[in-house]
Amino acid sequence: MLIRADLHVHTTYSKDSLITPKDLVYYAKKRGLNAVAVTDHNQLEGAYKIAKETDFLIIPGMEISSSDGHIVALNVHELIPRGYSAVETVERIHRAGGVAIACHPYVLFKGCLKEKVCATFDAIEVINARAIPFKRSVRRAQETADRLKLARVAGTDAHYGPQIGYSYTEIEATESDVEAIAKAILNGHCYPKGQPVPPILTLKQQLLRLRRKPKT
Repeated sequence: MLIRADLHVHTTYSKDSLITPKDLVYYAKKRGLNAVAVTDHNQLEGAYKIAKETDFLIIPGMEISSSDGHIVALNVHELIPRGYSAVETVERIHRAGGVAIACHPYVLFKGCLKEKVCATFDAIEVINARAIPFKRSVRRAQETADRLKLARVAGTDAHYGPQIGYSYTEIEATESDVEAIAKAILNGHCYPKGQPVPPILTLKQQLLRLRRKPKT
């Protein structure tokens, strides 16, 4: 069964995102996806709440701020604390039964792992649709995936509904459920696809965020 999933999306449970649960499902379907991973910053509650409130397939996850950079954990059932090293964070993700992904490891202006990506990760986000510079970050992530023999995935890192699905992962899973998707990624049955988010969407996101800020 082929699953097309954006594996890196933030909702309004992240303070810096504009994506409501309704927007999440609407734009995921519009882009032809049949699953999406909710990976809000350092919290898990929103992902499970959204999953209970929709029939659309939600992969619960979180983006963890390790002391070495950001790490996406998928299919975890407990909160993974922030502030630990990349190695310790990956170990905690595995103890929680999750999938550890090195997200946007070579992107500018974000918490990037760079040389801290190691073989204990399960996968590397080789395509991040909001990566700057895009081609260079993809190339370097692919080189690291080759060197460490890591599975390759893709996600948008979307914080604004229309950004969802510009990058996604095709996953060959035995079933259309979270456990089967996680197992397929662990087995390397996943293929990154996509392109950068158009700059106009990033500009619109920033303008909407400015309008949303309370006046002082």
